[in-house]
Amino acid sequence: MSDNFYTETTRAPETAFDVSLRPPVFSEFCGQEKVKERLTLMVEAARQRNDVLTHILLNGPPGLGKTTLAHIIANAVGSNIHCTSGPQIEKAGDLAGILTNLKKGDLLFIDEIHRLHPTIEEYLYPAMEDFRLDIIIDQGPNARSIQLDLPRFTLVGATTRAGMLTAPLRSRFGLTNRLDYYSSAELEQILMRSAGLLEIEVQSGGADEIATRSRGTPRVANALLRWVRDYAQVRADNIINRDIADRALAMIEIDNDGLDEMDLRILEAMIYKFDGGPVGLGSLAVAVSEDESTIEEVYEPYLIMQGYFKRTPRGRVAMPLAYAKLGVPSPQALQTELL
Repeated sequence: MSDNFYTETTRAPETAFDVSLRPPVFSEFCGQEKVKERLTLMVEAARQRNDVLTHILLNGPPGLGKTTLAHIIANAVGSNIHCTSGPQIEKAGDLAGILTNLKKGDLLFIDEIHRLHPTIEEYLYPAMEDFRLDIIIDQGPNARSIQLDLPRFTLVGATTRAGMLTAPLRSRFGLTNRLDYYSSAELEQILMRSAGLLEIEVQSGGADEIATRSRGTPRVANALLRWVRDYAQVRADNIINRDIADRALAMIEIDNDGLDEMDLRILEAMIYKFDGGPVGLGSLAVAVSEDESTIEEVYEPYLIMQGYFKRTPRGRVAMPLAYAKLGVPSPQALQTELL
């Protein structure tokens, strides 16, 4: 394996806390067993053939480990990783600069790949398939095409919105992997590993309490662990048990179901302002003073997964669980009482 785990000039901006908690190898990566098994097999097959990995697409909600898996893959094959994101590549020249700096076997990680401009995608197709780059120089009658040969590389794309990927781009990935939310047991293992790296004492009850409120997301779990660590340091002699974790999370308004203030505001708006729906995303965003994309990508997936509301062709509709959460009789319950 390569000691050069990160490429200093191309590493995406990350805090030291985040980097320190990222598992460097598959054996330390907890959860996503099916995805991990497939990727491990691919890496081993490529190593045995002394070949370059095929292109890989990682799809799933934010914070589930797509970036971490990309770095683990690069580490496993012993190659450098170059990180960028879809919005950062604004011109064909930007893409050309990145691709021409790659070496054979290097891994190019593009986060939020669904946000690539269509023109940039057109340049990416021959680079992924034939490892060449066709550049148009000048305009009009003086325009001419220059073809540059590229070393064989692996593109790892990450997206939170797989439906926004164009069909031609999606078809050029050899393997698509969907990352799902983690169970509380898996998050508890992740928290215990993080606590060991941070050298803090966490009892199993404390880890379980944090895990159940982490929305099935390791990034959220580690962020909550950092907060509980600070709380325990100031008010609990640096020991995190169930009671301390409960008090720390209550202080930042994370309830027993992992819902925060904005989650509750969304549910309250749907029920009190829109009579439970259906309500459009735009109206809901205005009602809670939040960006539409933030609601759709950050808050909505977990609320839908937990059964608080559902999407319909006419808009979002609150489910009985949302009424129960707020202590309000649902329309179905009221109808039953009238009968």
